[in-house]
This record gives sequence, C-alpha cells and structure tokens, in this order.
Amino acid sequence: MEPKVWREMGLSDEEYERIIKLIGREPNFLEVGIFSVMWSEHCSYKTSKPLLKKFPTEGPQVLQGPGENAGIVDIGDNLALVFKMESHNHPSAIEPYQGAATGVGGILRDVFTMGARPIAILDALRFGPLTEENNKYLLSGVVGGIGGYGNSVGIPTVGGDVYFHSSYSGNPLVNAMAVGLLEHKDIAKGVATGIGNPVMVVGAKTGRDGIHGATFASVELSEESESKRSAVQVGDPFMEKLLMEACLELIQKGAIVGIQDMGAAGLTSSSSEMASRGNSGIEMELSLVPCRETGMTPYEIMLSESQERMLIVPKAGREKEVEEVFARWGLEATVVGRVTDDGMLRLLDKGQVVAEIPVKALTDEAPVYHRPSKEPAYYRELKSVDLGNIKMKEPAGDILLKLLANPTIASKEWIYRQYDHQVGTNTVVVPGGDAAVLRIRGTSKGVAMTTDCNSRYVYLDPYIGGMLAVVEAAQNIVCVGAKPLAITDCLNFGNPEKPEIFWQLEQACAGVAEACRALNTPVTGGNVSLYNETSGKAINPTPMIGMVGLLEDLSLVLKNQIRSPGEQLYLVGEPEGELAGSEYLAMVEQ
Repeated sequence: MEPKVWREMGLSDEEYERIIKLIGREPNFLEVGIFSVMWSEHCSYKTSKPLLKKFPTEGPQVLQGPGENAGIVDIGDNLALVFKMESHNHPSAIEPYQGAATGVGGILRDVFTMGARPIAILDALRFGPLTEENNKYLLSGVVGGIGGYGNSVGIPTVGGDVYFHSSYSGNPLVNAMAVGLLEHKDIAKGVATGIGNPVMVVGAKTGRDGIHGATFASVELSEESESKRSAVQVGDPFMEKLLMEACLELIQKGAIVGIQDMGAAGLTSSSSEMASRGNSGIEMELSLVPCRETGMTPYEIMLSESQERMLIVPKAGREKEVEEVFARWGLEATVVGRVTDDGMLRLLDKGQVVAEIPVKALTDEAPVYHRPSKEPAYYRELKSVDLGNIKMKEPAGDILLKLLANPTIASKEWIYRQYDHQVGTNTVVVPGGDAAVLRIRGTSKGVAMTTDCNSRYVYLDPYIGGMLAVVEAAQNIVCVGAKPLAITDCLNFGNPEKPEIFWQLEQACAGVAEACRALNTPVTGGNVSLYNETSGKAINPTPMIGMVGLLEDLSLVLKNQIRSPGEQLYLVGEPEGELAGSEYLAMVEQ
C-alpha cells in the first residue's frame, strides 16, 4: 500500500506502523479507513486524553460520568437529567445550515440513546465580525439550521450565547447542548453484551453523505475544505422524531441490551465502541445494511455518517418485536450481525470476510500523545501592559451607546425569536435570562441550564479564563435560584501540534478542573474540537461550558427583570474597576 493512502486518510507513518504491530499484518484499504476514523482526534481524543483525566468526574449526584454517550445526574424523585454538549464546527464552516442542523440532531440522539426524552436544546455560537459578508452568511445559515431542526423535531431551544470576534472569521464555532429527562429504571447504555444477541441497524438508510466526517473534523480548515462538502451530513428532523419515539418505546419495554447513535465515524464507531464497552466482539454482514444508494462498497457503508441511524443490540428472541415497533413508526430495523465472544470486529460482504480487527486496537490501543507545551510570547507581553493609563476618549454616554450596539453585547432576540422555545409548555425562564429554567411536571422542581465562555479572558490567561468560564456558568445558574450540579464541556482550540496552542489547552483544562472541584460541579462528559484554524491562524481558545442546576422549589425561581418602580438595586462584591479583557477596552484600543 502506498504511503499516500494512509496519509490522505489522516494517519501518520508512525501510526500506520502501530497498526501493523497491533494486528500482526498489513491492513487492507477498508481496515485503514476504519483505523483512520477511530484514531482521528475527533474520536480517539489522542491529544486531550491525558488532560481530561485530570477533571473531577465523581460526586453523589453523578449517575453516569464520561465514557458513555452522555452524562447523567440525579435530581431526586427517581428522576435524572441526561445532558451533553458537542461541536459541529468544521461542517458548519462549509455548509452552515446542514452543519448546524445535524449538530442538533446528533446531540439529541446522544441524549435519547441513554433512555432520556430530550426536553431542551441550547446553542453556543461564535462568529467573526458581521462587517464581513461571509460571516453574515455563516450566521444566517447556522441560526436557520438550528431553528429548522429543533423546531421540526419538537424540542425547545431555550438558551445559549453568541459572541463575535475576528479570530472566528471563516472558522465559526457551533456547539450544541441537549438536556433530557428520564426515570432511573430507563437508563440505557451503549454496550454490546450477551453472546449471540443480534445486532440491528435501525432508522434511516445509509448513504454516501458524511464519509470521513470524523477525519475532516480533525484537520485545519483551508481553501481545499470547500471541496469537502460530501463530508457534511444531511439531516431529516421528522425522521429523527420517529426514531426517538421508537427507541424510547423499546428501551422502556426492556427489549434492548445496548444502543448507540451512529454519529462520527458512523457504523464503525458505534459497533467498535459498543463491543469495547461490553468486552465482546461484533460480526456484521454488510450486504444486509439498508442503503439508499446503489453500489455502495463496504468502505462507504462503514464510514458513512448518514443521519438518523442507530445501532442496537436487542435481547435474543425479541427481534420481531423490535421490527414491529419500528415499522409502526414507519422505520426500518434490520438484523445485520451478532455479538461474539472473540473481541473482534469482523465484517463480511456476501459471506466473504473483508475486515477483521481486534476491537481494543480501535479503542483502548489508539495512540495517546503527550504534546510539547510552550508559553506563547504574547502572554508575557500582555501581562506587562499597564492599564492604569487608559483614558476615556469620548463622553461616557457615547461610549455606552457604542457598547450597547456591539453585536456581542446587544440583544440576541432577533436570533432566539427564530427558535421555538415554548414547545412542550415547560419553559419557565425563556431566552434572555441568565439561565433557562424548565419545570419538571408532576413535581415542585425546576431545572436550570446555561452555556458560557468568554474566550477573550481565556486568550489573555488560559488558566484563569478556564476557571472563569465555569464560574460564569455557575453564577448564571445561581441567578435563577438553582443549585449548580455538574458540567459538560466543549473544548475548542487550534492546532495542538503547535506547542503554544497545546499550552493554551493544557492551562485552560487545569483552570476548568480547579473551578469544578471548588464548586462541586463534576464533569460528566463533553467533546474536544481541535484544529480550529484557518490558513494557519487559530481561533481564540474557547473551553465552552454547559451547566445544569436544580431548583427544589420552582416557585422560588428568579428572573433578571425589574418588576416595578422604586425597587432597590444592590451591587454585590467589591467594584475593583478592572478593564482587562473587557469589550470596552477592545473598543477603545482599536
């Protein structure tokens, strides 16, 4: 095999040699493709894994921490919240509407694959200045995609935040968060256990869209990225709704042993990850996979990221029940394989073995990199800047009006009015508040949720900025009367192979971990999005934080509104007058 084959798939020469050592032979073309997506940064976390291990992940409220499709926290009354945040940055930069829409669809599937009914969507967005036409185009497409998918599937989009900064020009951030509710008894896991249990592909048919999407999400954007539109998936929110109802029905009936969304790396990741968690193997006949296009090869079937698909392992003997439930919802459910006891991912095409790989080689044996770290020169230079001599160049009133007109500060009502935030009639605090609040029917409780990160702070001091991202989220949760419970995160950074970028990631993760320990808000999962660079220029480091909280008594909910004339306002804390990292300073220093 020519070196350019594995290099074009994103594998290094050293990684290819590692593959040969792990499987004891040279891999074929399909096997190289499988390794390339499973060992991509997006799927393997090969750069960030050593840093993520330092996060606090346990607490009395945590029912499921990192390692599954989403985290779970207990809220009492035998109920739990399931929540997760993920990125869809690169696809949204190329095809903003579908990139954002499928980001929403994917995060919803991560939640209902755990057995939870999604109750809310939040979106954290970052764009370049709106003075550039391409940024306007990206913003319009992303907002349209989020609203188009969320509104159609019937889940309220209740919160999020939007920032504008030049570092995001051409490389927007689209981080979607979903929150779901379940009873403890309905918790499902992404495992393949029970030797001989059937393996079934359910939902939409497999097409050629999204092939190598995981690899695409693990490289820098360039002028060639425009040609990779085929790596962007296409979503169908109406099929997502049907898929959700069918999956939740079967989970509640106890018919399913394991279930997982076919997200990044599609059938490859779902099968290998489920087998790895179950310490088992999976054998599949790929000619049985329902395809919507003719002549699809095993390579295309395994690497497709077509949306609205799940891989499930039902209990043996209940296959017909599964098929009947999906048929009632107008969907296909097809047995394509079985769970084995040999720890292998074995793929057949019309009876012929076309790939055979140890499952652990794809998951646990993926390479882990300890990248060199170097403090950037700008860090010390900025630390030495004296802000004491900053003088006001215009009347205070004029400056205030300019700040209020700043797109980052100005009202985002024109965005969130495009989202249905009241569908389901449970939203108590709507967009525009410090955090969204939803009631839990049948109880006196409410749940709060927010997304936060000021990337300018993180750029100036990644450690302090990482801490402040968690602190800001907690403050927003507390400001609606809720107690912070836990976080999910989405770590958006540049190319970690550059020591200065890895230093930002390293320091920000340390800051996030420190704040989570101090506030007793464990990390239950999340996502890492690296290589966010355009033409070699990195975005501002953006460790996005999604946090959930609990109100034991919903009648005590607080809102950021002045209700009547004469109310007293209090400033809590010492007003130190710091300007560092402020929008004001950025404006006057232009």
